[in-house]
Amino acid sequence: MSFTHDMIYRPNYTPSVQELRALVSCSDLGSVSRAADTLNLTQSAVSRSIRSLEERLGVQLFHRVRKRLQLSDAGRAMVRDARDILDALDRSAKMAMAFGKGGDVLRLAVLPTFAATWLIPRLPEFLETHPDVSIDLGAALHPVDFEDSPFDAAIQRAVMARKDTDVMPLLEETLVLVASPRLVAKGRDLTTADLAKYPLIQLTTRPELWNDWYASAGDATSERLQGPRVQHFDMVISAAQAGLGLALLPDIFVQAALASGTLHRVHARPLPGMTHYALIRPAARGESPAMEAFASWLQTVAQQL
Repeated sequence: MSFTHDMIYRPNYTPSVQELRALVSCSDLGSVSRAADTLNLTQSAVSRSIRSLEERLGVQLFHRVRKRLQLSDAGRAMVRDARDILDALDRSAKMAMAFGKGGDVLRLAVLPTFAATWLIPRLPEFLETHPDVSIDLGAALHPVDFEDSPFDAAIQRAVMARKDTDVMPLLEETLVLVASPRLVAKGRDLTTADLAKYPLIQLTTRPELWNDWYASAGDATSERLQGPRVQHFDMVISAAQAGLGLALLPDIFVQAALASGTLHRVHARPLPGMTHYALIRPAARGESPAMEAFASWLQTVAQQL
């Protein structure tokens, strides 16, 4: 099927990119001459863009006050959208550039702490064997709607998978109770009763964790669940290292801190997680050799632990 003129028709009132840039620059700088310098255009070219846009829209976008441009009400309404459009074009262009010479880009939505502590340190191994693949990581604390997002896959807890997705389990979750040596001396094992003496760092996205741990210890009605509240597990790690309280953390996230001695385990009882960490992919999306290679590598690395 070939494109016809009608298929690529742009309504006469729709601004061009050059007109949008002229609008935003004149708005920011209040001067055609300064906008022209910024855009590397002549003053007449910028003036033509603004004049042409005003004539086609039938509105005045600027008031000329003492040789300075001031946005009209219509101009203020339009310049907000113009910024968003230009920003979106810039992001799209940079994303396209990431493809390089025909390489593949994998766009992954990943739980922030999983990315920082587990995935990113291991990615060089994958990229060394797949140099034509680029990785685009985005943080995602909530289930991913693949129909309304640019992501090819997500690495999250399996329970977060939406319908019509394929879920490949990677790692079981086991949470361990840790603290900084500045809060609890190394080598000291706390009893369950001892925990009441310390602040307990709370994870706002999973507020049930401490209750679950107490229940697993046979104390379903703990009297004290007080301590700082943070949003991500990486914040829990930092807060625990700073001595702000005791922390429940997945063992796969805390390995480096345990190895360095900035955190240590203070109770032997672990808390099994309710679900795996998993690679989640939209079931309806076509096959991608790059994604299949990444999934295979990810599964191999996870099985080695």
